[in-house]
Amino acid sequence: MSHRRIAGPAHQTGIGERTKPYKCVGIGVGPSNLSLAAFLHDHADTPALFLDRKPDFGWHDGQQVPGAGLQVSMFKDLVSLVDPTNPFSFTAYLTEMGRMYHFLNAGFDAVPRLEFRNYLAWAANRNPDVAFGEEVLEVEFDELFRVHTDRRSIWTENISVGVGTEPWTPPFALIDSIPSQFHVSEFMPRARALAGKRVAVVGGGQSGAEAFLDLLSRPAGELPESVTWISRRPTFLPMDDSPFTNEFFMPCYSDHFAGLELDLRRAHNDRHILASDGVSEPTLRAIYQALYQHHFLNEVAPQCPLRPHREVVAVDGIGGGAWRVSCTHLQTGELEQVEVDVVIWATGFRPARVDFLKPLAHRFRRVGEEIQVDRDFAAVWDGPADRALFVQNAARVQRGLADPNLSLVAWRGKRIADRIRGVRGRDPLAAFAAWTPVGERQRVIAP
Repeated sequence: MSHRRIAGPAHQTGIGERTKPYKCVGIGVGPSNLSLAAFLHDHADTPALFLDRKPDFGWHDGQQVPGAGLQVSMFKDLVSLVDPTNPFSFTAYLTEMGRMYHFLNAGFDAVPRLEFRNYLAWAANRNPDVAFGEEVLEVEFDELFRVHTDRRSIWTENISVGVGTEPWTPPFALIDSIPSQFHVSEFMPRARALAGKRVAVVGGGQSGAEAFLDLLSRPAGELPESVTWISRRPTFLPMDDSPFTNEFFMPCYSDHFAGLELDLRRAHNDRHILASDGVSEPTLRAIYQALYQHHFLNEVAPQCPLRPHREVVAVDGIGGGAWRVSCTHLQTGELEQVEVDVVIWATGFRPARVDFLKPLAHRFRRVGEEIQVDRDFAAVWDGPADRALFVQNAARVQRGLADPNLSLVAWRGKRIADRIRGVRGRDPLAAFAAWTPVGERQRVIAP
């Protein structure tokens, strides 16, 4: 496959006005729409524009904890799993930066998360179809989609919504008004001056584990007095990264999952949650080793209470800026309380709001809170078939645990790009496991 040469850094404050409609306008510039932008970039007959309200690219910037690594392979980048020769690949980034040999020599067990963030920023800045500092306010439809931004109005045949996720906390959390409570997405700027403080980390997934480990790993003069780790899970459980579980993160399983009944899909997501939301084993091992050091070897050490199988049900102020965190023990039902100075909510993310779609909201079918999508991730709606609004990273109930994961970003981006271009690429081969009844036809692993 040939590719035109990538342009220099894109202008970050807008792209020149266009009189003809675009083929696609993307709203939000995260990995999902960056992947689609990469696949459309090489086709001059498919003009596209991708907008983000942020002034510059960002990806989990508040969670770039030193030493944190990706939980997926380096090949699960924007393009490589379906087009390894694409100039927006992670290996192309390493090569252009002149550090490919250094990266190989480093022998990382996992790609440093900061390196992957920098790769994504490189891809955004090298794609002239991407612009920052422009907010989409509203989307209407009249034969074409009309996108109103805070600068202009744009006509397009198709839309790709890739606004990502936003932090979620329980209703009683006070992250918007109290500096001593914050979501883990703001960990790096907000968790600096915690020496001598009593801290609670709420949430037993990877984000909570990384926050807990960082607090335990600080120099003696910067250590908190105590760090309590609270999780609803029965213990601090590892991510299931085994080979056959990873077949759930293949394109063929995403298509299979979409055909199941709703109650089966929800049950599967609940049963296999650790396939996507568990803690990486290296992180758990590093935490255990830090606890060993603090319990048995270090002269200055914080208290490190571990509280699995507890659900936080209330947080109340007790004066002096302190908090009483109330937890229900999920086995006994007993109420427990811990007093802390700071609460860090590692309670996950939810799909971000799409208020700009309000003029069209009544035209979409829904599956619970999700916009219903077809096999190409286009919204099922009452509009014409040759006009599509694609929904990325917001169909977990319909497409499974892999939908918000990096594993399917390249495949989904290519499938959407093919739909926009009116072509159909070859899907990867089927998995080894046969999920359908043996009486039904299933493509075997063969060329």
